[in-house]
Amino acid sequence: MSTGHMSLGHKTRKRGIGGKMQWSAYGYLSPALITIAIFSVVPTLLTIVVSFTNASAIHFTNPSFVGFKNFADLFNMNDPLAQVFIPTFIWTVTFAAVSTTLNYFLGLFLAVLLNNKNMKESAIYRSILIIPWAVPGLISILIWQGLLNQSYGQINALLHTFGITDIPWLVSPFWARVSVIMVNLWLSFPYMMTVCLGGLQAIPEELYEAAGIDGATFWQKFRFVTMPSIWKISLPLLIPGFAYQFTNFNIIYLLTAGGPGRNSTQFAGYTDNLASAIYKMSLQFSRYDLGATLAVVLFVLVGVFSWINMRATGAFQEVD
Repeated sequence: MSTGHMSLGHKTRKRGIGGKMQWSAYGYLSPALITIAIFSVVPTLLTIVVSFTNASAIHFTNPSFVGFKNFADLFNMNDPLAQVFIPTFIWTVTFAAVSTTLNYFLGLFLAVLLNNKNMKESAIYRSILIIPWAVPGLISILIWQGLLNQSYGQINALLHTFGITDIPWLVSPFWARVSVIMVNLWLSFPYMMTVCLGGLQAIPEELYEAAGIDGATFWQKFRFVTMPSIWKISLPLLIPGFAYQFTNFNIIYLLTAGGPGRNSTQFAGYTDNLASAIYKMSLQFSRYDLGATLAVVLFVLVGVFSWINMRATGAFQEVD
């Protein structure tokens, strides 16, 4: 009997201690949970609610519920929302795919060069190539805006020395898009270079030695040893990288402000992506309903693209 009482008392004390620890854990987590609720959950729910209304500067105090009308208008070419969504969506996907691909392969190329043990100046080159990542993006983008100016930019001045006429970097729709991708490459490749460099240094040297004994060339070593190994390490980072480029607001708004403008709509220019178009609709034109609708669509698109990439690549699957 005494043993049973002792066992029961031990279980009771253990359960009491566990319950106290459980509530204390919630207490430690409460600041983070409250912050997430205020700055993430509540705005997200409010955006979803606004997307089903006609909230704007005119109907700011008395918005009406319109159901799925705003979402249906996305594909009605006679509606201004569709004139913004469809071309902007195509450019957003193109910009995200091209930027992610260029950033990754340029970073990988430079990482392979810097990983050469016979290069004594490797540390110096790494320090130089990391500068675009170390400088705040705001400063870099504004500097590039001046460099790419058609009238007094230093890049066109340099081209003049080779007999090349002025290039309308920020004026022409084509060259403005090229400029956005080029500047974004300057800002983003150091991150991919660092990731790939860390992955390369994690590859066992014995694999290269075995490949060399078998008579493999440099390209064969890269294809069958380097690329499979680095792909497993870098792939989980490419998916959030694509999602980031899909919603990259800073590079668009600070470099071109979404311009040049379109004749078909005033809500978005040729370089506006969905994120900057949402900003313009909401804050410049006070069309909160249209901005909220595009925000919900953008949220769903990023989630769907990320899910498809993770399923197709198996980047986050656990290995037995």
